[in-house]
Amino acid sequence: MRKLKGWEYHVTYLIILLMGFFHLYTALFGVKEAYLQRMIHLTFVLPLAFLLYPLYKTPAALEHIPIYDWVLAVVSVIPGVYAILHYDEISTRIVQVDEVTRPQLILGIILTLVLLEVTRRVVGWPLALIGFLFAAYMLYGYHLPGMLRGFQFTLPEVIEQLYLTSEGILGIPLGVSATYVIIFLIFGGFLNLSGIGEYFMSIAIVLTGKARGGPAKIAVVSSGLFGMLSGSAVANVYGTGTFTIPLMKRIGYSDVFAGSVEAVASSGGQIMPPIMGAAAFIIASFLGVPYKDVMISALVPAVLYYFAIGVMVHYRAVRRDLRGMAEEELPNKMAVLRKLYMVAPVLVLIYMLLVGYTPMWAAVISILVTIAISLPHKEHRLGPKAMLDAIVDGGRNIVVVAIACACAGIVVGSLTLTGFGFKFVTAMFSLSQGIPFLALFLIMLICIILGMGLPTTGAYILASALGVPALIKLGFTPMACHLFVFYFAIVSAITPPVALAAYAAASISGASPMQTGFMASRLGFVAYLLPFAFMYDPGFLLKGSLFHNLITIILGSVGVVGLALALEGFIHRELTFWERGVMMVGGVLTLFPTYPLKFVGLAVVVVIYLFVRKDYPLKNQGA
Repeated sequence: MRKLKGWEYHVTYLIILLMGFFHLYTALFGVKEAYLQRMIHLTFVLPLAFLLYPLYKTPAALEHIPIYDWVLAVVSVIPGVYAILHYDEISTRIVQVDEVTRPQLILGIILTLVLLEVTRRVVGWPLALIGFLFAAYMLYGYHLPGMLRGFQFTLPEVIEQLYLTSEGILGIPLGVSATYVIIFLIFGGFLNLSGIGEYFMSIAIVLTGKARGGPAKIAVVSSGLFGMLSGSAVANVYGTGTFTIPLMKRIGYSDVFAGSVEAVASSGGQIMPPIMGAAAFIIASFLGVPYKDVMISALVPAVLYYFAIGVMVHYRAVRRDLRGMAEEELPNKMAVLRKLYMVAPVLVLIYMLLVGYTPMWAAVISILVTIAISLPHKEHRLGPKAMLDAIVDGGRNIVVVAIACACAGIVVGSLTLTGFGFKFVTAMFSLSQGIPFLALFLIMLICIILGMGLPTTGAYILASALGVPALIKLGFTPMACHLFVFYFAIVSAITPPVALAAYAAASISGASPMQTGFMASRLGFVAYLLPFAFMYDPGFLLKGSLFHNLITIILGSVGVVGLALALEGFIHRELTFWERGVMMVGGVLTLFPTYPLKFVGLAVVVVIYLFVRKDYPLKNQGA
């Protein structure tokens, strides 16, 4: 992203500010009709993409906006302005009946080409190439052989689907960006400038700083708190890792382990309620359910994910006899407790979501609470200028999300128009031979591969459009199917060979990116297992009876501990190969959906743990 100064900075500042005002207004007084809301949103975002992201990342291009980007920014606005001015005509036309006019055809082509270029700049080549291929498939897919052969469509029919309907570029993914995501990003901007983001870090330090391996536990807690607000693994790594990684290295963790802890903890922020990033809002929109349903379903897997990381971090510290931070390095506990009211905006947000308010209204009220809380603090008081800065700081981050959603809309539109999604379902059934577990495994691979070059939101949209229909047809519940795809879109950020969160953490720790990725995958093992578990056991998503949910959570927690200890290979001494293997089997069994296997797994984990503890000196058992 360009770092602009002078009048160029002020121009982009003004555009983002106007966009923020528009979305705050619609959040308070009601959004426009879907197509119009999304088009206005995209018309703000496209010129910002040209002004903030250079054609090539040369030093000069990162400091100034060349004339051709100003021209492209103006051109990118024209399709949107036309659609807004002619909205009545577009909204009343009959798809595949009314003729696409020449201006609509030309402007639709311009919008598509402009979108592919800004996708390349902002998100990267992989998503831009995928978008181009699916657009080309609508035009030329009928030339392909076998089951890949598509129907023949004319250029006006393709442009109509992409530009003049709400099933292409202006589809549900962009709709989520134009409503929920932008408001929550602005909310995040207010939290950061009000000092509440820093306060979350202080809470994490007070809670875990003095414990064994305290800095690593600070990373786990703070990344969970910060990550649920940022919605981006890489942004989370840079936001908290610059503080936590050097601390971890200082007390004795290796650079690889320090980087991997931050990478895996930061990635998990996107699955931690109440704010789970853009993809979680898209899940709610795809399913047509209140956002709180997604939030509640995601809670137990997210807690188990962080619990497992905490266990492995703790026993790594025990093994290496790593101590916590010194007393003088910790913030004053009473001072932190006296400011506990600073968590009020997040508590208000959670309450409003749970009682049924819309996410947009809940976010706006939480912003107002944040402003009120900041007033007594001179250094973080949100005056008029600070409030404008908060809107811009949050709004600036929407560009990546909106562009990813819009380009993914090309793919979704292509799947809808050509029926390729049905062919994919057929292919999935053929490859998996109707075996549900094998189908899950294949879709897991697809999600990870897609996610290697895409942001979480884009990877989730593409994988869900292809994989979710197949999983639902196999009998899995829609909520579980979407969360399954969501988890593996996130896991791709820590899965080598392309693990973006791990690479970001390695750039801070100085470790090998590949080694950091492999270690992060090991620390984040729960994210590879739990999606399979909750597909078969509704208790993990709190969808079973109260008794079943409790049994699933308790035994699942024990199993997660067993798996963490087996992977770490240490309890109070080094575990032998057979002890690790048996404990791992026991941990996996607790995740099975049947009670006999769950209790066998529980017994195995407990017996191995007690067996290892029996020779441990009694006097040290409080350590």
